Amino acid sequence: MRAYAGLMAFDNIELTRIDGTPDSFDNYRDRVVLVVNVASRCGLAPQYEQLEQLQEKYGPRGFTVLGFPSNQFAQELKTAEDIQEYCSTTWGVTFPMFEKTKVNGKNKHPIYKELHKAKDSAGLGGPIVWNFEKFLILPGGEVHRFRPPMKPDDPEIVALIEGALAKAA
Repeated sequence: MRAYAGLMAFDNIELTRIDGTPDSFDNYRDRVVLVVNVASRCGLAPQYEQLEQLQEKYGPRGFTVLGFPSNQFAQELKTAEDIQEYCSTTWGVTFPMFEKTKVNGKNKHPIYKELHKAKDSAGLGGPIVWNFEKFLILPGGEVHRFRPPMKPDDPEIVALIEGALAKAA
């Protein structure tokens, strides 16, 4: 099983937008959320296109992508401004992007401390293995983990998004 229950662990996790604006995971509590660690210079960067398509299609219905740039695999641009420009001009990203984030190690961001607990379809949890690892967090607290090669618009992910949005409607 890919999921674990317990949205309570996400309560009060403070976030910082890429432009420095404070935010909190609490602001996304009632939404279907896809958390993704992104990197501009990764071979998987074309997934930004599918992420943005999901945001455009499902955003008005209560879905959002949350992008967390990370340089832990040495493939992210140096500055927040460069990341913002790349994402907006190359991929037309409109979903929330956050400051560069550590996704592994002792200084990993609190959201990733929780996400490490989620297991993928093979029953494996733990550290982030590469850029574009995806976590679908449903309003009830269920977390589904998808490894980097799986595209954001994979039918399995889309079915979970649509099912959660139908329940919320």
